Amino acid sequence: MTAIVKTTKKVNVESEEKPVDPRNKLNDLNGKAWLPETKSFFFQKGLGSKHPHAQIEKQHPAPFSYQDVERLIKFFTKKGNKVLDPFSGVGSTIKACALNQRTGVGIELSEKWNSLAKERIETEVGEGESEKHIFINDDCTKALDILEKDSIDFVVTSPPYWSILNKKLDHKTKTRAENNLKTNYSDDKNDLGNIEDYNDFVDVLVNDVVVKCGEVLKEKKYLCLIVSDFRNKSEYISFHSDLIQKINNLKIGKHKLSLQGVKTLIQNHKSLMPYGYPFAYVENIHHQYILIFRKV
Repeated sequence: MTAIVKTTKKVNVESEEKPVDPRNKLNDLNGKAWLPETKSFFFQKGLGSKHPHAQIEKQHPAPFSYQDVERLIKFFTKKGNKVLDPFSGVGSTIKACALNQRTGVGIELSEKWNSLAKERIETEVGEGESEKHIFINDDCTKALDILEKDSIDFVVTSPPYWSILNKKLDHKTKTRAENNLKTNYSDDKNDLGNIEDYNDFVDVLVNDVVVKCGEVLKEKKYLCLIVSDFRNKSEYISFHSDLIQKINNLKIGKHKLSLQGVKTLIQNHKSLMPYGYPFAYVENIHHQYILIFRKV
């Protein structure tokens, strides 16, 4: 007697697109997409200096990749949400918003960078796209006062790293100078990057910028600061930890900003330089920190 074996086709449920949990009020990700974004690191991604859409970005002395901020925006917001960048530069945050159906609000002190940001959105995203977002050409310590309280769904920015761009030219800044590119943010006296004393700089950044960002941020929403440690002559400045000490549990009215995590943004593409060789250890700093706070 021949046995008849009934076979059933195995369904690969992992390949099917699962719906977003209706309880998820934070973003538009399902569980499978959510989980990898909780890793404490990710690798920096960029277009490359020769890409057509990198030509405006590279005019700024310290841009950050719109692809990196895009990952944060997609995790910490839903489509239609409003995202604030108080140090907008050439508009990386607004570009990420434009490509992902969010509304960007960018504040930029320099008229040059603000104009280039608008041009960038028009040329790299689409004609008329810049009109869907808000570009404020002003000192953010003042401009934040005019924004409506509890109106922003997410704050993300990469603030100045003190006055390091005003230091003696190194190999990188010499190359920029030779190509007639700016080596500092601006010469404006209101530019945080021109504050001489480090402690004064940190106090202004926290009390006049972060606090005000917290005031316009909605309750239970997030604020991310993208920063790096750096050297001032022979001294190693642990900028990220100084900010954590100042900001964690910082009072915002009846709320506070609570540290939720520190993500490392790995810059594995950067060239190694022989700092200190052959006399002493001097670190090649090839990563940034993403400090993640929540208004609770």
